[in-house]
Amino acid sequence: MQLPLGNMLPSLQTLLLFSAILLILASYVQRRRQRPNYPPGPSWLFKIGYFFQMDIKKPHISIQEIVRKYGNIFFVEMFSIPMIFVTGLPLIKEVLVNQGHVFVDRPRTPLQSYIFKSVGLIMSNGQEWKDQRRFTLTTLRNFGLGKKTLELRIQEEATYLTEAIREEKGQPFDPHFQINNAVSNIICSVTFGNRFEYHDSQFRELLKTLDQATVLQASWECQFVEMFPRIMSLLPGAHKKLLREWKKLESFVVHVIKQHKEDQNSEEAQDFIDAYLKELSKGNMSSSFNEDNLVACTLDLFFAGTETTSTTLRWALLYMALYPEIQGKIQAEIDRVIGQSRQPTMADRENMPYTHAAIHEVQRMGDIVPLNVPRIATVDTTLAGYHVPKGTMLLTNLTALHRDPKEWATPDTFNPEHFLEDGQFKKREAFLPFSAGESHSWGRQPSARGHEPS
Repeated sequence: MQLPLGNMLPSLQTLLLFSAILLILASYVQRRRQRPNYPPGPSWLFKIGYFFQMDIKKPHISIQEIVRKYGNIFFVEMFSIPMIFVTGLPLIKEVLVNQGHVFVDRPRTPLQSYIFKSVGLIMSNGQEWKDQRRFTLTTLRNFGLGKKTLELRIQEEATYLTEAIREEKGQPFDPHFQINNAVSNIICSVTFGNRFEYHDSQFRELLKTLDQATVLQASWECQFVEMFPRIMSLLPGAHKKLLREWKKLESFVVHVIKQHKEDQNSEEAQDFIDAYLKELSKGNMSSSFNEDNLVACTLDLFFAGTETTSTTLRWALLYMALYPEIQGKIQAEIDRVIGQSRQPTMADRENMPYTHAAIHEVQRMGDIVPLNVPRIATVDTTLAGYHVPKGTMLLTNLTALHRDPKEWATPDTFNPEHFLEDGQFKKREAFLPFSAGESHSWGRQPSARGHEPS
């Protein structure tokens, strides 16, 4: 009797796990002979045990166990990929700032090639990344980033959001959808040139797909793509669903681009897609500007901006519910500085140190980007006296940085006082919620102001 493929999946998973063990052992023995002055790290036995115990959905939590054993810099080889994890402010600054030019590139992994490709703002490298980054930053600034025009869009969307919340008539509800709507609309207004109504079925499906893609990336199937890309390409699972969801997102953006091409009747660009199409019309065949990069850049802005900002806002709601006394202080400051007769503006921030501090504390405790986006060494280099060969993946442990007792008075407690000194807001060097350096996370770009009182 032939078993359905679905019943065989646990056995396939076990087979893949044992195959991974053999590959790890063989790779470890070979590389150990060749490895010159690498940082300390777990032996192959430890790695096998760690692999079985690791929480795939929360790897940043499991990583802290290795940090406690091996210190602030350690080496581990996962999926035959050499990785170095760094912890602590001095080492993180060395990687992201002092040697930022060395660790500027993103690794090209099987999952990235299978799903996301190596284009756009987040996963491209070299001159292509520089060109896309420079153009995108310039264009976003032209359309209001850091200016009054974007502030007005945020104020408008805040009004729609409060109306959507009022529609719940005081009953308990999950605000995830409404918050995602609001944040996404701010990004849409800059990239697409328009916002969507909260009840728009197409928009709701888009946000649902975005959520699905975020969740699916943490699945064990997606992690196994890194080890066995050819085998996993033949098997069903979450990695195949992730590919389908990502194709849906790409199709949506391609459709919007097509509409822009049909509607172009102005010399002046109205949004990011318009501006990019005008750049394409210059016909420079040697440049990295093409429709693949346009789709990828648009999705990067949409994906990174929506996820990081909406997650921050949901954490803020949770902490306000958990700490009503802090919520009361924030409300008192809002009433004193803004009152009830006008909308907040970015100019109010200077007069609202406690609210400003609380927003930063939400990001510290929320741990929005726990291990940062991976980077690779573009040349051989040295880190903390250890040899780092070209091609080694680097991950910065932002989780530990934001809970470091050397940096924070009460690291495991929500406490806005961490960002206050004599009643005034104080910047903290150890606060890096979206990374640092030239290639810092795009999550902070398109809607960075959306976290603030405006």
